[in-house]
Amino acid sequence: MATIDGRPAQYGISLKQLRELMEHRGREGVMKISEFGGIHELCKKLYTSPNEGLSGSKADEEHRRETFGSNVIPPKPPKTFLTLVWEALQDVTLIILEVAALVSLGLSFYKPADEDAPVLQEEEEHHGWIEGLAILISVIVVVIVTAFNDYSKERQFRGLQNRIEGEHKFSVIRGGEVCQISVGDILVGDIAQVKYGDLLPADGCLIQSNDLKVDESSLTGESDHVKKGSDIDPMVLSGTHVMEGSGKMVVTAVGVNSQAGIIFTLLGAAVDEQEAEIKKMKKEAKRANKQKSLTGESDVRPQIKGSQTPTQRQTVASEGTKSESEGNHVPQSSSTSAAAETGHKKEKSVLQAKLTKLAIQIGYAGSTIAVLTVIILIIQFCIKTFVIDEKPWKNTYANNLVKHLIIGVTVLVVAVPEGLPLAVTLSLAYSVKKMMKDNNLVRHLDACETMGNATAICSDKTGTLTTNRMTVVQSYICEKLCKVLPTLSDIPQHVGNLITMGISVNSAYTSNIMAGQNPGDLPIQVGNKTECALLGFVQGLGVKYQSIREEITEDKFTRVYTFNSVRKSMGTVIPRPNGGYRLYTKGASEIIMKKCAFIYGHEGTLEKFTRDMQERLIREVIEPMACDGLRTISVAYRDFVPGKAAINEVHIDCEPNWDDEENIMTNLTCLCVVGIEDPVRPEVPDAIRKCQRAGITVRMVTGDNINTARSIASKCGILRPNDDFLILEGKEFNRRIRDSNGDIQQHLIDKVWPKLRVLARSSPTDKYTLVKGIIDSTVSENREVVAVTGDGTNDGPALKKADVGFAMGIAGTDVAKEASDIILTDDNFSSIVKAVMWGRNVYDSIAKFLQFQLTVNVVAVIVAFIGACAVQDSPLKAVQMLWVNLIMDTLASLALATEFPTPDLLLRKPYGRTKPLISRTMMKNILGQALYQLVIIFGLLFVGDLILDIESGRGQELNAGPTQHFTIIFNTFVMMTLFNEINARKIHGQRNVIEGLLTNPIFYTIWIFTMISQVLIIQYGKMAFSTKALSLDQWLWCIFFGVGTLVWGQLITSVPTRKLPKILSWGRGHPEEYTDAMHLGEERFDSIDSDKKPRAGQILWIRGLTRLQTQLRVIRAFRSTLEDLNERRSMHSLHSLRSPRTAMQIPVGGGYPLYNFNLLSKHQQQQQPKPSLPAQQNVSPAMLPPDISYIDEDPLQHQRSLNNGLTQPNPSISTNISAPALSQRFSEIAHSLPQQIRYNNIESKHSNGQNETRI
Repeated sequence: MATIDGRPAQYGISLKQLRELMEHRGREGVMKISEFGGIHELCKKLYTSPNEGLSGSKADEEHRRETFGSNVIPPKPPKTFLTLVWEALQDVTLIILEVAALVSLGLSFYKPADEDAPVLQEEEEHHGWIEGLAILISVIVVVIVTAFNDYSKERQFRGLQNRIEGEHKFSVIRGGEVCQISVGDILVGDIAQVKYGDLLPADGCLIQSNDLKVDESSLTGESDHVKKGSDIDPMVLSGTHVMEGSGKMVVTAVGVNSQAGIIFTLLGAAVDEQEAEIKKMKKEAKRANKQKSLTGESDVRPQIKGSQTPTQRQTVASEGTKSESEGNHVPQSSSTSAAAETGHKKEKSVLQAKLTKLAIQIGYAGSTIAVLTVIILIIQFCIKTFVIDEKPWKNTYANNLVKHLIIGVTVLVVAVPEGLPLAVTLSLAYSVKKMMKDNNLVRHLDACETMGNATAICSDKTGTLTTNRMTVVQSYICEKLCKVLPTLSDIPQHVGNLITMGISVNSAYTSNIMAGQNPGDLPIQVGNKTECALLGFVQGLGVKYQSIREEITEDKFTRVYTFNSVRKSMGTVIPRPNGGYRLYTKGASEIIMKKCAFIYGHEGTLEKFTRDMQERLIREVIEPMACDGLRTISVAYRDFVPGKAAINEVHIDCEPNWDDEENIMTNLTCLCVVGIEDPVRPEVPDAIRKCQRAGITVRMVTGDNINTARSIASKCGILRPNDDFLILEGKEFNRRIRDSNGDIQQHLIDKVWPKLRVLARSSPTDKYTLVKGIIDSTVSENREVVAVTGDGTNDGPALKKADVGFAMGIAGTDVAKEASDIILTDDNFSSIVKAVMWGRNVYDSIAKFLQFQLTVNVVAVIVAFIGACAVQDSPLKAVQMLWVNLIMDTLASLALATEFPTPDLLLRKPYGRTKPLISRTMMKNILGQALYQLVIIFGLLFVGDLILDIESGRGQELNAGPTQHFTIIFNTFVMMTLFNEINARKIHGQRNVIEGLLTNPIFYTIWIFTMISQVLIIQYGKMAFSTKALSLDQWLWCIFFGVGTLVWGQLITSVPTRKLPKILSWGRGHPEEYTDAMHLGEERFDSIDSDKKPRAGQILWIRGLTRLQTQLRVIRAFRSTLEDLNERRSMHSLHSLRSPRTAMQIPVGGGYPLYNFNLLSKHQQQQQPKPSLPAQQNVSPAMLPPDISYIDEDPLQHQRSLNNGLTQPNPSISTNISAPALSQRFSEIAHSLPQQIRYNNIESKHSNGQNETRI
C-alpha cells in the first residue's frame, strides 16, 4: 500500500464526500459529522491532529494539493497585446483618419487621362502616395504606443493584485506551532484558528468555539449573525466574516471546491451564457425595430422562444424550495435598483468629474472648428476652381476633396485631448507604484487623488498615533499603587495566583509573547496588544502563562464573553477543580468597577467595595493614570459554588444561565487595576504639524478614556495651547447632535464638528455619524473631504462612508481592509501624510499637463483654421499635426505625470471640492503663451518669407512639394511647444521653472528624445513629413523663437493674478454639477425597449468623443485588472461583489438582474413597494443585509440607529433568488462540473452594458 510521509496515501474521506458534507447547515451538519464518527474521527480520516495540525512536510502538502486542490481560484487570463491593439483601433477619430488615408492612397494611384496636365507635375505625382502612407504609419504608431501603455498598466496591476493577495495571511497550526501562512497555502486538513474580524479563506468544520458569530450575508443574503458551535452549527464557509468570538476549525474545502469557489465558478459560467443571450436579444431587438418601422406598429417586446435566461433557469431550480423565513423577505422594487445604479455612477472622484466635463467641452469646440475648416476649404476650392476659373469637373479633383477632409480630421485629432485620460492614468499608476514604497497599498486608484484634497483626517489613537507596543507601567493591587513593576512576593499569594490565572486564561490564546529574533531584541507581541501587555505583566511577576494555558486548554472553557465595542470587556468561565465555576473578567476600568461589589484590601483581606471607595479609587488612581496617557484595565473574578458560599461567592444548584450576561457579570471581586502605556510614535507630532500647516484638521476618535485621549492628543499636537477646541465623550456628542426625538440633525452636528478635536469613549456608530456629518456639511465654503483610519470590523461603515478610508495593515481586521481604499502597511500616521503629498502631486501633475496641452490645442486649432481660411491650406500638414499630437499627448503626459512630489506641496491649503480645475494663474499662462505662439506663427506665415528671404509657401498647388517656408513654421511651432513644456512644470506662478528638472529623468529623457526626433524629421522627413531641410541660420531662428517662450513666461508671471477676473478660472463649483456631464457616453443602448433613444447625431457625437471619456481605452485595461484585483482578493469573499466600488449588476434579458446582492437593511426593505415581476420570476428573494452591520448591538438598538439614519447601507445590488434555492442549484451544477473547472472571473464591464469605470 502506497504511503506518504509514513501514512497511507488513501484518505478516509473523498473530495466528493467533503463537498457534500459542506452543503449541510445547522443540526443537519451536526448529524452529518456524527455519521463520520464526529469531528475527531473526521480529523483522523484527513490524517491531521486537532492540537498538532499538519506535520508540515513538503511531500504531505504536495499530496494534499493534488488530491483536494489548492486554495486559489484561477484568474481571468490577461488581455493579450493584440487585443489591446484592437481596442486602441476602435477610436472613431483614428478610424476616420485611416479611411481618409486609404482613400488618399487609392486616389494617388488613380491616373485618369488628363490632357491638360502639365509635364512638370509628373515628378510630383511619384510622391502622391507618400502622405497617405505617412498618415497610416502615424496612426499605427499612436495605436501601438497606446496599446503598450495599456499593456504595461495591466502588468503593473497584476503585480499590485498579487501584492494585495500576498498581504492576506491566516493563522494555522502546523507541527504543534501556531504560524501565519498566506491564504493560498491553506490545505484541506489544516487546523485554522478563527477570531473576531477574520475573513474566512476556506470552508471548514469547527472543532471548538467560543461565542462565535458569523456574518454569512455574502453567501446567503441573511443579515442576522449566525451563531456557530460544534454542537449547534459546525459549518463555517469561505467568504464569510467572523463578527464575534473565536474558535478552531479543520479545513475541509479550498479553492474552487469551497462554497465561495463554487459560486464564482458558476458566476463565470453565467456570464458566458449571458453574453450569448444578450447578443441574441440585440439581434431580435434590431429585427423587431425594423419591422416596427416598416409596419408602424406599437412597441412590442420581442420574445425568444426556446431559450431560458439564466434567471429563469435559476427560478425553475428554486421552485418548491421556498425560503424558510419567507415572511421577512420583500422583493426589491425596480425603482430602487435604478436609484442604486445612478447612486453608484455618481461615485466618480471630483477630479474625474471635472476632467470629463472639460474634455467634452474641448471636444465639442474642436469638432465644430474641424467641421468648419473642412467646409471652408471645400467651398473656397469649389468657388476658385468652378466659379472663378470656370473649369469643368475632373475625377482628379476628388483627391483635393479628400486632402481637405484629412486636414479637417487632423484638426479634430489635435483638438481632442485624448492625452487627458492617459495623463490621469499614468499619474495615478506611477503614484500608486511609488506609494507602495511609502507603506500605502492603494486598493482604489482614485483614492490616491482624492487624498490630495483631504481637509480633515479622523484618526484612531491606538497603533496609528501610538506605537501599539503596550506595556504595564503602573499597578494598583491590595491598596498599593506601584509606579514600577511589583514582584510576586510583594502580592499576597492567593491574590497573585488569581491575577496570574485570570490574565492567562481570560485572554485570547492567539495573543502571545515571542522571544525576539536576536538575543538583545525586544520580545515580539503577537495578537491583541493590550492582552500582550497583561501577559508581559504576568511574565514580569515571574509566572509562565503558557504553563497555565496548557493546564486549562480552550476546550475546557464553559463560556467566553468575547471583547466587543459594546461590552468593552471580556469574560471567560472555567470549571473549578472542586465543583462549580469561576468567571474571570477584564476590561475598561470604570466599566468593571461599576460591576464590582468586593475588593482585596491591605494584605489581601476581602472588603466590601462601597460607592465611596469606588469614587475615591477613580479619583486617586484611575484618573491620574489616565492623565499620564495610560490605558487603565481592571481584572476581576466571581465564583459560582455548589456548596456553602463565601460572602463574595454565589451558591448554585444547577448550571447558571450563561446567556443572562447582566446577572452573571455583577457582584464581582476586583483583583487589580493596571495602567498600560502605549507611547506616541516619535514621528507623529511632526507629521501632525505638517498636516496642520497644509490646512488639514486632524481629529482623534478613540474608544479610550477621555483623560487618556486628552493626554495623548496633547502629546501629538492635535490639541494646541490657545486653540479653541472641544473634547467630547460619545454620550455627550450624541446628546448635542440629537433633537428632542433622538434624531440626528445636520444643523446640530454643524455646531459641534468644526471645533471638535477629540471624541473619546466613542462607538463605531459615533465615528460613522461624525464622518457623515462632516462630509454632508455645507458650513465651510469648499466642502470638507474626509479621510478616516480604522482597524476593527465595526469601523467598516465609517471607512466606506469616508472619501478615503485607511485600514491598518498590521492591526486591521480583514473586514476593515475590505472596506478601505488604502491599506497602511505599517499602521503609521506619518504614512498618511505621505499619501496626502502623493495625492496633491497627482492633482498638480494633471494640472501641469492641462496647462501644456490646452496651449498646444488652442494654437494648433487656430493656426489650422485661420490658415485654411486665409491661405486655402493648413500651414501644418496632417502628418505634422499627428506628430505634434504624439508629442503633446502621449509623450508630454508621460513626462509631466511622473514628476516627483516635493515638501512644498504641504505648504498650501487643500483645494477642497469646489476649487476650479484651471486656476486663474494657469489660464493666464495658457492664454499668454498661446498669444505669443500665434503672433510668431502668423508673423512667419504672412511675412516670414520676406524676413528670412525664402520662397513663399502660400498659394501653392495642392500637389506641390514641401517648402522651406512652411517647414520653418512647423519647426518653430514644435520648438515653442517643447520649451513651453518646461514652463508647464510650474503651475502656481513660480519663477524658477528649471528647479528640480534633473530630479525627473523621465522628463529630460523624453524632452531630448523629442528634440532629436524633430531634427531628423526636418532634415530627412522630405515628402513623408512634408518638410524641406533647413540651413543652420534657419534652425537658429526656430530655436530663438522657442527659447522666447521661457522669457515670455517670466513676463506673464509678472502680471498679478489677483487683478484677473474670476471668470477666467474654469471648473469652479460643487462636483454635483459635473455628474450630468459624466453620463455622456456612458449610455449604451442595451435595454431593448428604452423609450428615449438618443438621436443618431447625438450618438455620433458621443461615439466620436469616446476618447475623451475617462472610461477610455487606457482605463479599460485598468478597469478589468482592478475588478480582477478586487474579485480575486474576494476569492475568499463574495463580500467584494457587494462593495460599492465594484458594485455589479448583471443584465438578463428584459433587464432583471441575475444575482443582485442587496445591501438594504430589513427596515428599509419593508418600506419598499413590491414590483410586478414577470410571471416566471416568482422567486422568494433572500433576506438582504446591511453592508457591514454593527456587531454587538441588540436588534432594537440597531433598529433605532437605522431610524436615526446612523447606518446608510449601500443600496447597490439586490437578490431575487432564495438562499436554499441558490445553494441547491449551485450544488446541482457543481456536481455536474468536471474536476478541473475552468473559471472565468466576472468582468464588471458587462454590468448593464455600462463601462462604469473608476480609476
